[in-house]
Amino acid sequence: MNVIELKSIEKNELIDITSKIAELVNLYKLNASTLLIYIPHTTAGITINECYDPAVSYDILSVMNIIAPSNKNYRHIEGNSAGHIKTVLFGNQVLIPICDGKLMLGKWQGIFFCESDGPKKRKVYVQFLKVEAEIKNPRNFKECLIKP
Repeated sequence: MNVIELKSIEKNELIDITSKIAELVNLYKLNASTLLIYIPHTTAGITINECYDPAVSYDILSVMNIIAPSNKNYRHIEGNSAGHIKTVLFGNQVLIPICDGKLMLGKWQGIFFCESDGPKKRKVYVQFLKVEAEIKNPRNFKECLIKP
């Protein structure tokens, strides 16, 4: 398993980690695989969304702060209930297929670490999942085969 260490600088932020993940994929030179990205924190998550226009991240964070404002009278005494709620909404893991050694993301998609209780030092776990079988597609889509 690979571990990426991050340091968030804001209480709430989306950090684009696409290039860090792509570097790992290139390092392992995998032809076909599936990538699991897992966040081992209860106030941080992971999501895939548009990475071209930074306004999208701003809008996502703005709406999340409306859904789970930090100044609400929560029962959790640590004062970070809003972060827990946002993490439930973002999720703590994503799966991404790899084909021909590349992340199979859409043209505008990026992978974002979602900080909801920063600034903090954080970890991102990255695991490549073994492909057991060849992928054969009868509809003439590009095939992605893993070689022994």
